[in-house]
Amino acid sequence: MMKTYQLLFIALLLLSCSSAHIDSYQNTTPELKLNEFFNGELVAHGMVLDMNGDLTRRFVANISGTWQGKNGTLDEQFIYDDGETDTRVWKLTELEDGSYQGTANDVIGIATGKSAGSAFYWRYDLEIMVDGEPLVVTLDDWMYLIDKDVLLNKSQIIKYGLDVGEVILSIRKL
Repeated sequence: MMKTYQLLFIALLLLSCSSAHIDSYQNTTPELKLNEFFNGELVAHGMVLDMNGDLTRRFVANISGTWQGKNGTLDEQFIYDDGETDTRVWKLTELEDGSYQGTANDVIGIATGKSAGSAFYWRYDLEIMVDGEPLVVTLDDWMYLIDKDVLLNKSQIIKYGLDVGEVILSIRKL
């Protein structure tokens, strides 16, 4: 019985460990302004890893970004290494408090996020196809501005509270 309590305590301790918080990037540079970086033509090169860290897919995405005031549209055209293509069109809104909301054709509900310094974090539910069947996963999405033309993106794919994969990509302004 004591061993069960010890395991439960260790599990709770591990769950309480906090990951990075967006506010810890407040004083980092260069400052990421979504309406500046995601404005115009961009290209992304990325990969999808499974829960073991094994490469499952590679892709290139051509992105076209436009903004009108605090509202932006990102039109993403994906080409995967197996020839599959996909489109995601984000509708973004900067809120009065500086946070962001976004919707897209395969996003369930509303993505919410915040920018601080050179980083941007947001979380959202995404419907993906796995073996021909739709599956809803959560993405923990971190973006880091490297310089005025390059942004690195790392997304944890989460299902039932467990990390089941990862997406890593580099986005470059053209």
